[in-house]
Amino acid sequence: MKIEKPRGTYDLLPDETRKWQALEDDLRRIAELYGFGEIRFPMFEHTELFMRGMGETGDVVQKEMYTFQDKDGRSLTLRPEGTASVVRAFIEHGLHMSALPFKCFYIAPNFRYEKPQKGRYRQHVQLGIECFGAAEPQADVEVISFAHTVLRGLDAELHINSIGCKECRPVYQQNLKTWLSAQSEKLCENCRTRLDRNPMRVLDCKVETCAAIAEKAPKINENLCPGCADFAARLDVLLTASGIPFVRDPRIVRGFDYYTGTVFEFISHQIGAQGTICGGGRYDGLVEELGGQPTPALGFGMGLERLLLAQEAMAKKEQEKTYRGIYLAPMGTVEECVRLCRELRELGVRAETDLCARSLKAQMKYADKIGVKCAAVIGDDELEKSKMTLKDMQTGETAPCALNAGAIVKHMNLLVEVEYT
Repeated sequence: MKIEKPRGTYDLLPDETRKWQALEDDLRRIAELYGFGEIRFPMFEHTELFMRGMGETGDVVQKEMYTFQDKDGRSLTLRPEGTASVVRAFIEHGLHMSALPFKCFYIAPNFRYEKPQKGRYRQHVQLGIECFGAAEPQADVEVISFAHTVLRGLDAELHINSIGCKECRPVYQQNLKTWLSAQSEKLCENCRTRLDRNPMRVLDCKVETCAAIAEKAPKINENLCPGCADFAARLDVLLTASGIPFVRDPRIVRGFDYYTGTVFEFISHQIGAQGTICGGGRYDGLVEELGGQPTPALGFGMGLERLLLAQEAMAKKEQEKTYRGIYLAPMGTVEECVRLCRELRELGVRAETDLCARSLKAQMKYADKIGVKCAAVIGDDELEKSKMTLKDMQTGETAPCALNAGAIVKHMNLLVEVEYT
């Protein structure tokens, strides 16, 4: 019987490995700029660590952990996420006695038994960063800025929210549970289960009916205590001052029970429905929950498989931009094509015409090879009518157009996106 790799895993052959090495080198360089040192920890931990750290009611603990018993009957779990392991190490090595804030990063595989999807694997690699001992909103900006630097140029949008503290969140959760219970028949099966365990998780559901209900549900940002509301307002000011664009999104709640206060996601529109590349926030109570001294903390996890997908999508998009423009194919006289090319270039549009006295068929093959998005033939008939036909080289769509540069630009915009200089 042929043995293949387990479902939800992948091999990296040498060419792909080189891409990963380049990415990891870049991430380590950025971490150095931000003063984050690398930490490494075991691939498996005692199961109790994740149950206490992530919350027994969460989907990961309930459904997705790879848990097994060793030969002495101890329950161990392959690491489903990195934060709990870092907090355990922070406590175990007495790092609360070191210079604070303590800032670290890791590039490590995690393991979750979930449905494999594009960019989502049962064994996946995350960049994680964690910051301990900083309670001010500028620490949130530091962590968010790190992610923003990694994702520069990838068209990833920052969505941010505050989910309150131990004072204001329980009151909101009860109000939300009451409100959602009246809609329970319309909720998906998962969300009906979440109602008792963690009603805020319903707000993050991607099922259309649940998303429509979540839009009308009470909003946590309207129910924050004065301290949480002030922190969120100060964070907004600092993000704006840092030049980091963001959207306040009351549906961002994150999936682990340890989050408090600030939560955020960077969402890409380049990689399909699973568009969240990075997610994180504050977990100010987690160190104490796992047996350490009360310590404010925050961080994020970024899936490198999704990051690579976004980079590849953006590279493809940029490549397409490089070749946007128009090819004007003369049939007979070339004067009009030469004139229009010059005028179009002055308007910032890439324009080309025949320089080699090719046949019309050869010109069209050339236009397709160099990747222009639009082409038009200009011959005696077009000159007589002062009109030509623009053709989208990808879709075959056509549009009549007057023989002047302004009209060409207008109609090109209708057919395709044009890259201007």
